Amino acid sequence: MEVTEVRTWVIFYLLSFVVLLVAICITTQDDGRRWISLMLTLIVVGVNLFLLLSELKRHQARKAFMRRMSKPGETRTETDSFGRRW
Repeated sequence: MEVTEVRTWVIFYLLSFVVLLVAICITTQDDGRRWISLMLTLIVVGVNLFLLLSELKRHQARKAFMRRMSKPGETRTETDSFGRRW
């Protein structure tokens, strides 16, 4: 994970934490607005789950690519008419 990605994740999780705090504040008030807090919570959990699954897929694809590239005889190379690889 690169430094820029870590900064993005920190900002995202801080915003998620703030949204969950707002949802808790809305829940503690005894109005008819509990559906707003439930919706906020579901959105935060859903987005977190989606991003986690997409990050896992990206990591698996990168791992498979590195494994495929590390095997010396199984990589295909294209050659032109002069025999140069590209």
